Amino acid sequence: MSREITRTTAPPARRRRTALLAACSLLATGAGAVAVMQTPAAAAALACNVDYQVSDWGSGFTTTVTIKNTGTAAIDGWTLTYDYAGNQKLSGGWGGVWSQSGKTVSVKNADWNKTLAAGATAAPGGQFTYSGTNAKPVSFAVNGVACNGGTTPTDPPTTPPPTTPPPTTPPPTGSKVDNPFQGAKLYVNPEWKAKAEAEPGGSRISDTSTSVWLDRIAAIEGVGTGMGLRDHLDEALKQANGEPLAINFVVYNLPGRDCAALASNGELKADELPRYKSEFIDPIAAALADPKYASLRITTVIEIDSLPNLVTNISSRPTGTPQCDVMKQNGNYVKGVGYALAKLGPIGNVYNYIDAGHHGWLGWDDNFGPSADLFAEAAKAEGSKLEYVTGFITNTANYGILKEPFYTINDSVNGTSVRQSKWVDWNRYVDELSYAQGFRQRLVQAGFASNIGMLIDTSRNGWGGTARPTGPGAQTSVDTYVNGGRLDRRIHLGNWCNQAGAGLGERPKAAPEAGIDAYLWVKPPGESDGASKEIPNDEGKGFDRMCDPTYTGNARNGNSMSGSLGDAPISGHWFSAQFQELMKNAHPAL
Repeated sequence: MSREITRTTAPPARRRRTALLAACSLLATGAGAVAVMQTPAAAAALACNVDYQVSDWGSGFTTTVTIKNTGTAAIDGWTLTYDYAGNQKLSGGWGGVWSQSGKTVSVKNADWNKTLAAGATAAPGGQFTYSGTNAKPVSFAVNGVACNGGTTPTDPPTTPPPTTPPPTTPPPTGSKVDNPFQGAKLYVNPEWKAKAEAEPGGSRISDTSTSVWLDRIAAIEGVGTGMGLRDHLDEALKQANGEPLAINFVVYNLPGRDCAALASNGELKADELPRYKSEFIDPIAAALADPKYASLRITTVIEIDSLPNLVTNISSRPTGTPQCDVMKQNGNYVKGVGYALAKLGPIGNVYNYIDAGHHGWLGWDDNFGPSADLFAEAAKAEGSKLEYVTGFITNTANYGILKEPFYTINDSVNGTSVRQSKWVDWNRYVDELSYAQGFRQRLVQAGFASNIGMLIDTSRNGWGGTARPTGPGAQTSVDTYVNGGRLDRRIHLGNWCNQAGAGLGERPKAAPEAGIDAYLWVKPPGESDGASKEIPNDEGKGFDRMCDPTYTGNARNGNSMSGSLGDAPISGHWFSAQFQELMKNAHPAL
């Protein structure tokens, strides 16, 4: 991965998360007193619970309000209402139609989540500004009925309630869920599992879900004796065993791939878009559209490192390359991404996520907005539509820390802003979570749906071990403050290849934060980023000096040492030393 420095001025960004599980009732004054709103007989069977979560940065916040139907009958059309005690003001929302009148907030269902079956949930999210305090609401209602976790029907139900909870069934083809990872098992790649278990201590993580990379045409059928696309889909059906299961594929074989690096170059030349379409995307689309696999939730990561290069690594930028100029001029990155979306988007159980770089690449003003606009252009190319994009992913195969707890972008030391430190270097973001949430809002401005979700690759951004700081740095200067407290221990934000000292990050999980669909291990831990020295191969992968531990750097990493591990194989090949390093420095620890 690469990045470019851009110099500008300063805005917000520390997100912190709190959660309140609210059994939606009206809290009366007095110890333990609860008042339940009286409801009309026709609506008396409705019952619900609400989980209210906030990501707050001091002058604003996002909230996710998860409504669960705890009754025995489906809710056909819903409107959630609640009140704020302060001056919270609605800026926008997703997952429903948001409005505000005075202190009262209302959220009406969207068409796609209108019906809530018994036991089902909807999770609309909104963004607000405020000043002063940000107290959480104390009561919620759905369709005018106070949520209290139970039913008190005045009329007997027309059908007897079930004696067991209704089974969870996968959505039929054409009926997509809002978050494909929520309520689903995550696929465990048996090939990666076997490699992990062959390592000392590897069985501790071998059952963790990792993504399957389709990085050349041969990968569709399987390289050598390896599993192909349909092999993985068949295995996913076995692991699902009739329950929802999400399996993630990285679609990664654009012509002229990765124009700003060499370690991950591909097999297709810059002008071979027709081959990309007919020999790569078309066979993938045919397999994923097979009705045999309609019960699976198939997610894709579309072409990492491609579109951001057209913003930051062209000749008008100091870090530009002739190869990226070619790809911008011929349009094959934009056309290729558009074609992939056009083919995969209409498949009813396929969910597409476009690569959105990382905070150390696109977090600068000159990169942030133009990237979002370019992504929208690509999502409408070659017959594609914006609606074919479920969301975006950040930090794929990179090392950016998920959260920096010991400093924020708004801090200053002796009157000098953190943004002026050598590490932050005028960026507007210091970690992946704040970047992903911020970039999500900019993508909505670019035309993407208000309910788009973000993914973050946490496979190698744990940065634990003995080198992990436990508090803020000394305030002798802005650099000692940032360097002493930052969890990301790379030499420079621009370093991306087999980083020494890195550790496994947060384990894959669904809906961990507002606007985030999931944390995933997209880059399988133990698979090399690139070779430490030139190694001839038939995969089209070159030698990038950023993978050489003796390399003293270039403009993209501030002419710093590469920070990479030695004796690494070519990208995608198993690297035992890196796997052991990642386990040793895991955070959370193993």
